[in-house]
Amino acid sequence: MLASTHKIDLPRKIVVGSGILGAVGKYLLEVVPRGSTILVVSGPTVSKKYYPVVRESLEEMGFHASLRVVGDASVDTAAEVAEEASRERFKVIAGLGGGKSIDVAKYASRESGSVFVSLPTVASHDGITSPFSSLKGFGKPVSKPAKTPDLIAIDIDAIAEAPRRYNIAGFGDLIGKYTAVLDWRLAHRLRLEYYGEYAANLALLSAKHVSQYAEEIALGTREGYRILLEALVSSGVSMCIAGSTRPASGSEHLFAHALHIVARNKPLHGEAVGVGTIMMSYLHGRDWRRIRKLLKKVSAPTNARELGVSEEEVVEALAMAAKIRPERYTILGEKGLTRDAAETLARKTGVI
Repeated sequence: MLASTHKIDLPRKIVVGSGILGAVGKYLLEVVPRGSTILVVSGPTVSKKYYPVVRESLEEMGFHASLRVVGDASVDTAAEVAEEASRERFKVIAGLGGGKSIDVAKYASRESGSVFVSLPTVASHDGITSPFSSLKGFGKPVSKPAKTPDLIAIDIDAIAEAPRRYNIAGFGDLIGKYTAVLDWRLAHRLRLEYYGEYAANLALLSAKHVSQYAEEIALGTREGYRILLEALVSSGVSMCIAGSTRPASGSEHLFAHALHIVARNKPLHGEAVGVGTIMMSYLHGRDWRRIRKLLKKVSAPTNARELGVSEEEVVEALAMAAKIRPERYTILGEKGLTRDAAETLARKTGVI
């Protein structure tokens, strides 16, 4: 007998290649009718660089495109975009850019009932595929159900032109699947939480794939970034199948979210996840040194100094992590780590 029931919504079409943004109209024709209206959600920098290319491609195929520039990824901003989409009857909402634009677009798509198109220009995390959004304004950093992309169009050329640090952060986010799956299995054994072996293995495959090709990714070649992006897509699909973020987000993500709250200098999400994975691997009794070696291979941060945060902030985040999502059972337990235990953990793993 199933412990729970969930709905699986998979992406309808995924395209990865060179020059994709200049041909996005052609691929969108396979998803919605010619003449459909499209609201492109993007940030101020990315929109100046890529929106003209996207708009030209869309208009060549008979679509009608409008731009909505957003400055943050908050629930209020997403609600405003959803209201505009409903009022103006936009058939499609497209997220063009990084995590913020895509998170706003996919949440607004769910709220307005619009088709959602994911147009990532950076490979910083697996939100390009997942049916969940991380938005500010819900009181705590949690992922909320959003819209699974109807089309994911990934332009390798745009990814290669993004700051290397952001793409390497995507590697850190993927390495986090090693401990996320361990936490999910633990919750299944100790709390009888639903566990899906297929979704878990798909998430693990994403981590193993980039681990195998770490040197290629470190070189920053287009082939390396293609490997990284395919793994990010795979990780996002694992969440579609699981019906939750469980296969891709565990104690390492709780640490990253907590660090983002306490740190004055905010590291990138994937960077913090990578460092969190080192420490959570230690708690799980796994080879944390291998995790650190993998991160070093791509020049990702492995300690507080490289993250740009203080040792005190790392300890504070570790002690707070379990309280970020108390309903999500992980290796941190229900009460979390004491400050002494947190400091000991960070020192033993060389994070501080």
